[in-house]
Amino acid sequence: MDFDSEGVRLHYEVNGPEKGTPLVAVHGFASDYRLNWVGTRWQETLTNAGFRVIGLDCRGHGHSDKPHDEAAYAVEIMAGDVVRLLDHLDVSSAAYLGYSMGARIGIEVVVEFPERVQRAVLGGIGASGAIEHARRIAHAFRVGEPTDDPIAQTFYKFAAARPTNDLLALAACIVGLRAENDPERLAKITTPILIVAGDRDDIARGAPELIELIPSARLVTIAGRDHMSAVPAREFKQAALEFLTAEI
Repeated sequence: MDFDSEGVRLHYEVNGPEKGTPLVAVHGFASDYRLNWVGTRWQETLTNAGFRVIGLDCRGHGHSDKPHDEAAYAVEIMAGDVVRLLDHLDVSSAAYLGYSMGARIGIEVVVEFPERVQRAVLGGIGASGAIEHARRIAHAFRVGEPTDDPIAQTFYKFAAARPTNDLLALAACIVGLRAENDPERLAKITTPILIVAGDRDDIARGAPELIELIPSARLVTIAGRDHMSAVPAREFKQAALEFLTAEI
């Protein structure tokens, strides 16, 4: 299914019990809903637990439109896409699950639209990481060759392997997102947040430092997992379900 988000066509799907607790799932950079959340059995786990999962293909990704303008990917615009999807589905508030880029977008949503998110699970995110390498990642995507930056190489290999990806759109996205951890903004967050990171994740570094900036956040670290392998981890799913179903 598609909807119009201020002139950009975005693809989404809804799965799970009709009267289940709504949860919006937002994928990582150069991925899409099905790769991030279906193939890894997250959708199955969540729907079996009674959640109605709203899966979004972010602009520039999956089956959604892929503009080449960096300005189209400002984090506040991408957060607005999530809220406009909830509006489109007449969902007043939902739980939130985001990974990597989806976690960055999630922080923006809870800061700017706190009434729309009941609680949020944010994986693959820290106080620093891939956003610091954005221009080198974008350069690799634009020239078609990995740089000597290992993080840029990782993202290039991951993105180039998927024929549905538009590398120029992804280059615009990684530069245009410009998500920053402003301590003053983060300190205002009251939404309950669970941050999850693999202890070998070199792309999302500084998760312990990030939770120190967010009063309502706590951290779960997954042993032996890096940025890519943390997503399907059983420990990630268990921690998320316990958090999402616990009484606040």
